[in-house]
Amino acid sequence: MKAAVITFPGSNCDRDLAVAFEAAGAQVTRVWHKDAELPAGTDVVGLPGGFSFGDYLRCGAIAARSPIAKAVVRFAEGGGHVLGICNGFQVLVETGLLPGALMRNGGLKFVCKPLVLTVASTDSAFTSGYAPGQQITIPVAHHDGNYQADAETLARLQGEDRVAFRYADNPNGSMDAIAGILSPNRRVLGMMPHPERAITPVHGGTDGRALFAGLMSALALT
Repeated sequence: MKAAVITFPGSNCDRDLAVAFEAAGAQVTRVWHKDAELPAGTDVVGLPGGFSFGDYLRCGAIAARSPIAKAVVRFAEGGGHVLGICNGFQVLVETGLLPGALMRNGGLKFVCKPLVLTVASTDSAFTSGYAPGQQITIPVAHHDGNYQADAETLARLQGEDRVAFRYADNPNGSMDAIAGILSPNRRVLGMMPHPERAITPVHGGTDGRALFAGLMSALALT
């Protein structure tokens, strides 16, 4: 399996994400934001956490208009798998690949700590390695992770089983305690917590490992 990990100015989790994909057996190519195309044969794209372009305007807004973002949108619209973590989730929302908005945390403070998540849906390549309702511990590190959507969008996400993860203890005020959501075809996942920071015991836990392992297994069958 071939993974492409995008780097924007201000990304700080791109190496972590590449290591997580490699640990799951993927061949990883690092891609710069000014590149206009993804590497040939890419199976999954990873948009990492960080502070792309210094979070100017809105978090992810400038990155969403970079040359590589256009290629990512084309890849996703063609049925490709895309994983956006933290700032990557914000970028996915800004591109329109995922609905809603990520606002300033309800307490107006940066949140950085391990949190318990509930796996809300296992009907995706990203979440197939978990059990329905399973509780996992994944770290977060964000200032703008407060997921908001209008009532119609929220009802659609709930009704279509597109909420991938929920916070057991909502740290930022997200509607419906949403920590991650899926696209309509379930091939794009945006999540604020960092599974790439929970793949080895030295991280303090390994609950993120199943996301990458499940994804690689699912892609091997396609």
